[in-house]
Amino acid sequence: MLRILWNSRSGMTAQQDKLDNISNNIANVNTEGYKKTDVSFRDLVYENLNRTGYPNNRESINGTGVRAGQWSRDNTQGNLSQTDVKTDLAIDGQGYFMIQLPDKNADGTYKTAYTRAGSFNVDGEGNIVDKNGNKLVIDFNTNSQTDNQFAEDSFKVDEKGIVYNTVNGVEKEVGKINLYNVVSGDSLNSIGNNLYEVASKNVNGVEVPAEIPYLVNATTIRQGFLELSNVDLTKEMTDMIVAQRAFEMNSKAMRTADEMWNMANNLRSR
Repeated sequence: MLRILWNSRSGMTAQQDKLDNISNNIANVNTEGYKKTDVSFRDLVYENLNRTGYPNNRESINGTGVRAGQWSRDNTQGNLSQTDVKTDLAIDGQGYFMIQLPDKNADGTYKTAYTRAGSFNVDGEGNIVDKNGNKLVIDFNTNSQTDNQFAEDSFKVDEKGIVYNTVNGVEKEVGKINLYNVVSGDSLNSIGNNLYEVASKNVNGVEVPAEIPYLVNATTIRQGFLELSNVDLTKEMTDMIVAQRAFEMNSKAMRTADEMWNMANNLRSR
C-alpha cells in the first residue's frame, strides 16, 4: 500500500505539471510567434536491477512511480498571416530577432534577448520596438541619426533583412536586421513576454553562456506578415482530457489505499 500511495502521489504531481503546461499553451494560442512546450515523463528509481545474471522476474522489478521530466520546446514554424502592416515582420525559416533590453550588463552594455514575435511599432524617437518598448537590434551602416530614425511608412525591409529608409524623399539603405539561432534548443530560456535569453552554465564557479548564438543567413524575413502560434488547439484539448483522466485515476488509487489503511487499523485496534 505504501507503494500505491507513493506511485499515486508522484503520478498526480506529474499530471499536474502536464496540465499546467497545456494551460499555458492554450493561453498562448493567439500569441504571435509563440512556440508550444511539452512535458515528458520519467520513471523514478527502481527497487531491483534487471541485468544479466541477476535472478528476478518481471513482477520483481517494481518501480516507484513517475515524475515530470524535461520541458521541451517545439520550434516548428507557425503559419504566416498577411497583415500588410509595414512594422509587422515574420521569420520564414529558422532564427530569432535580437531585442535590446533596458537592463545593462556589468560591463555597461545593454542586455539582449531573442524573439520570434514580429509585431513591432515605431516609438516617438523613431526606433523600431516590440510591444514592450524594447528596441529591435539593427546593424546600421551609418551613425547618422536622421537616416536611422523611422516613421511607420518610411522604411522597407527586403527578404534578406536589408533595411531601407526614405529620408527627404530619397530611399537609402541604412542597415540590416540580423537573425540568430542556437545549436541546442535548451540553450534558450523563456523570460516572459515572448522573449528568450541565452541560458548560462557554471564553469569552475563562474556563470558563462551555454553557447553563443550564431548568425543565420539562409532565412527569409517577410515584411507585412506575422508568424502565428504553432499551438494545435485540438491536440492540446485532447491531451488535457487524457491528463485529467490520469489525474483522477491516481486520486482514486490514493483514496482506495487510504480506505485499506483504515480497515487495517480498525482490525488492529480490535
